[in-house]
Amino acid sequence: MEALSLTRLADEQLAAARKADSGRSARSLHAGRDRRLRQTLLALRGGRSLDEHDSPGEATLQVLVGQVRLVAGDESWEGDAGDLVVIPPLRHALHAVTDAAILLTVTPRP
Repeated sequence: MEALSLTRLADEQLAAARKADSGRSARSLHAGRDRRLRQTLLALRGGRSLDEHDSPGEATLQVLVGQVRLVAGDESWEGDAGDLVVIPPLRHALHAVTDAAILLTVTPRP
């Protein structure tokens, strides 16, 4: 059994994002070719974004730290620590309103 501290990992990734020129940092937690379910912890400095991109498949976003805004088409969602949203199967962008860490869970399309 593999166990991780999301709190510790979020702190580590936020520290890395604050130092990075891009203002972001990510770590795969559960991934690989032999795995259908993929999880990534992503940290963004406040004011930074992930530009609009295609949906990789069925996905959820859980806010671990801070506040983010997810924009998909004409819809927008703002989430705070503890919030979870199902990402619509549309092109979307993610904006960090404050320094933020999220857990992205994806089941890619077959």
